[in-house]
Amino acid sequence: MFNRWQEDWSVLADPRVPREPLDGLKYIPLSSGDPNTYLSFGLTVRERFEGLDAARFGIAPGRNNNYLLSRVEPHVDLRLGSDVQIFTQFISAFAPGKTMIAPPDRDRLDLEQGFIAAVEPVAGGTLKLRFGRQQFAFDLQRFVSVRDGPNVRQSYDAAWADYELGAWRVISFYSQPVQDRDLRAFDDYSSGRLIYGGVRLERKFGPAEFTAYYSRFTQDNAHYLTVSGNERRDIFDIRFGGATKNIDWDAEAMGQTGEIANEPITAWAIGSLAGYTFADSLWKPRMGLQVDAASGNGNSHDHHLGTFNPLFPNGYYFTLAGFTGYVNLIHVKPSVTIHPTATLKVMAAAAMQWRETTADAVYVQPNIPIPGTAGKSGRYTGTYEQLRVDWAITPHYTAAVEAVHFGIGNAIRRTGGHDGNYVSVELKFGW
Repeated sequence: MFNRWQEDWSVLADPRVPREPLDGLKYIPLSSGDPNTYLSFGLTVRERFEGLDAARFGIAPGRNNNYLLSRVEPHVDLRLGSDVQIFTQFISAFAPGKTMIAPPDRDRLDLEQGFIAAVEPVAGGTLKLRFGRQQFAFDLQRFVSVRDGPNVRQSYDAAWADYELGAWRVISFYSQPVQDRDLRAFDDYSSGRLIYGGVRLERKFGPAEFTAYYSRFTQDNAHYLTVSGNERRDIFDIRFGGATKNIDWDAEAMGQTGEIANEPITAWAIGSLAGYTFADSLWKPRMGLQVDAASGNGNSHDHHLGTFNPLFPNGYYFTLAGFTGYVNLIHVKPSVTIHPTATLKVMAAAAMQWRETTADAVYVQPNIPIPGTAGKSGRYTGTYEQLRVDWAITPHYTAAVEAVHFGIGNAIRRTGGHDGNYVSVELKFGW
């Protein structure tokens, strides 16, 4: 259900394949001689109830809130042979009951994706091109994601090219990230005031993969605690990840340089996940450890910004509760995951958090500073416990439940904050 444009329904050209209801709309042949020329319709619906008793730890304007996040995404996929694809996806998203509406919460009707893609064999490899409004993500989506946690996903008006040859893949892209707006239907927009692009290299080594990329992030009229102005960041990222029967790992490091309002920028972040799965044991338990860190601004008077910019992060990476932002952070999270059945996964975790520097603020997702915390003593920011259950009910229906309790440290308590509790119940349908 994640990237619906990657689905291939040409298998239904074979009359021997068993049919499900409405499969006549999943595969409408447009050519008697080419089974890869067809039209396909689809739909994704996600309904999630969220209860949160301490948005931003109860510090104004946070408040208790119980609400529904409702998202409907119909799409149309036109395939012209095996080489050309025209994909269109719409979104209608509402947040009934939510008192603090942010742009990613509500979008009554808009174009989520609309692009043309082409595939062409070149010099023994495969060249893939995409032009138009689209969604893309890198690796575990720590820093570049489709932002599936909030109600409105992140889209990009972009030109994308990648070339694959054996174990190698090279990607080049230029994008203007789409800004969500809900004044009327079809009013989301992008502009040269926010640009993201770069070049990426991927190489597979058996069960492992190495990736590295350079990207450029520019944003006009950006605001940080100590400086505001036009932001220009050069970004360098490397990652190594993989999995065997028992061991999985993923480690990533990002460095950022550049300037904002003529002040230099030097920032960094690291992220790592590792686990050992007892694959031959009952319920296949996995013991995991997650360690993350990101820089903050170490000196508010030296005219040098050290605050990390998490770019387009994935809320799922920490928790859906939004208590943790990938800025000025040290985060350690052991976890245990079990599979009581083939379709049921249960994860329990407990995490500890600190600030990388007390000169900068405590941040919540995605990069919102908690008022009154910058420059105050107390590096420890809190501990949270998380329980998440994912259930693949049928091939079309999935469900998830998540609960989080966050016990704050003195750095937040001194500003008037209090412990936070969060619970969500989600049902997703894909056709």
